[in-house]
Amino acid sequence: MKKSFLLLTYISLIFGLIFTSCEPTRHVIATDPRIDILEKDNAKTHGQLVECNAQLKTLSDQKTSLQNELDLVQNDLKALSSESKMTIAEQAKRLRNLQGMIQSQKDKMTNLKNSITDALMNYNTDELNIYIKDGNVYVSLEEKLLFKSGSDVVDAKGKEALKSLAKVLNTTKGITVMIEGHTDKIPIKTKQYEDNWDLSTARATSIVRILTKDYDFDSNRITASGRGAYHPIKTNETTLGRASNRRTEVILSPDLKELYTLLDQ
Repeated sequence: MKKSFLLLTYISLIFGLIFTSCEPTRHVIATDPRIDILEKDNAKTHGQLVECNAQLKTLSDQKTSLQNELDLVQNDLKALSSESKMTIAEQAKRLRNLQGMIQSQKDKMTNLKNSITDALMNYNTDELNIYIKDGNVYVSLEEKLLFKSGSDVVDAKGKEALKSLAKVLNTTKGITVMIEGHTDKIPIKTKQYEDNWDLSTARATSIVRILTKDYDFDSNRITASGRGAYHPIKTNETTLGRASNRRTEVILSPDLKELYTLLDQ
């Protein structure tokens, strides 16, 4: 009986040892999937870290490139700022010179107008008119002072007026002269003139010949043109209006070559 009890005790101990030694094995087997997941997570994390490092390097390279570009832009701005200051200074000087030239031309044309007014002071306002327009001096001579109706032959009184005008023009340098003939809108057609345009041009040419041939004005500084009835200053519906439109204008313009030279610089 005692032997049987001891035998059972040994057998129990043996089975206890067997089962005890098997438990760790089962635990290891049970934890194998978790290890695999951890290994996969570790590999994934490592890949993400590599990718982040690559992106970080790219960003670092981009930052360096942007900084270089910024430095170039800043250098360009500094250079441009320096050039702009010089340009502004030059423009300010040019503007002062330009304003001085313009004022000088204005003064010159005002003095010319006053001189012509004094030279022609013996003529009535219904015979001629002197004024400044768009920087030019206009001497507007009525038909009755210069011509008979439908003629381009200048009367004696008209020649005297042109002689007085020529004395002023010959002593004034730096101006050009345009002679413009004008008529009213009543049609004209004769053996000598095809139309009003023809008549206005012939009258302007007659005055140019008198100023240059009789009174020695420089032919290189004068031009003749006819504008017919196309630039009236009064209505053509009244007698007085048509009389005002039948005129010859002597247009005196300043020489602007020096001004243009300054603008082209």
